Amino acid sequence: MAGQRETPTRTVSLVLGSGGARGLAHIGVIRELEARGYEIRAIAGSSMGALVGGIHALGELQAYADWVEGLSQADVIRLLDWSFSGGGMIRGDRLMRKLKDLVGERDIEDLPITYTAVAVDIDRGREIWMTDGSLFDAIRASIAIPAIFAPHHYRGRTLVDGGLLNPVPVAPTLRTLTDLTIVVDVNGPSPEEPQPEANNDNTGLLRRMLGYVESLGMNGAQAAEGLALSEVLMRSLETMQAALTRHHLAVFRPDLVVSIPKNTCMVHEFHRAAPVIELGRETARSRLNELEEQGRPGTPY
Repeated sequence: MAGQRETPTRTVSLVLGSGGARGLAHIGVIRELEARGYEIRAIAGSSMGALVGGIHALGELQAYADWVEGLSQADVIRLLDWSFSGGGMIRGDRLMRKLKDLVGERDIEDLPITYTAVAVDIDRGREIWMTDGSLFDAIRASIAIPAIFAPHHYRGRTLVDGGLLNPVPVAPTLRTLTDLTIVVDVNGPSPEEPQPEANNDNTGLLRRMLGYVESLGMNGAQAAEGLALSEVLMRSLETMQAALTRHHLAVFRPDLVVSIPKNTCMVHEFHRAAPVIELGRETARSRLNELEEQGRPGTPY
């Protein structure tokens, strides 16, 4: 109507962090942003953040969410193509085929949202920003958790999980001018009391399978303090990523950090998708309420 001013669209650069199944919280965050009228113009992600962000940029996040919310523990195991060669216990080909069948495939440069997947070139010891070429080659490289998923060989490089060097990749989003930079960190501090379901080894099918693999090569040997090799690996990766996250957030100082506790679920518990997604939305709602009360959204840099 003439004489009325429209509320300006609030644009966002969204940074989605690494953290395995906890990264399903990214879906809830995106849902809350869109419900409030924010426009996501740029996405950068590492590991699970690259996967969720890429599928959102493709325009198929709802299809992916519907599928993952229906997964059982047995479904998750059936998606894993186990291997004892190639640098990882899981090849990852079966998962990639399923995702392509589910949402289709496109080159990154053809996506309507500026998108970057972060991986690590382990031969050169450097961070790689993947901004063109096959979307699912970029995702496959970024999710290649060392010793779990085999490295992805692409364009003459050997690529692994981007979270090794940059679990919250803010820098790639700086090329896009938006009103807000929002980081979703899924390796956040945990409440004092652990969540029994998320930490109950009786639900850890992947952990038990990793333990079996260890027993084949180590005769069931335990690492220091009685921890199995798989436990040491998972805790070490999480500790490293938490420290790197603190460093990157101190350097880049985003407008908003949505922090998901690292004890929300284990990295492999994709069968817990629904509550993790909802936690992401609830946490984003709370943090955005705080931000909007300060009157910051819609104010350009």
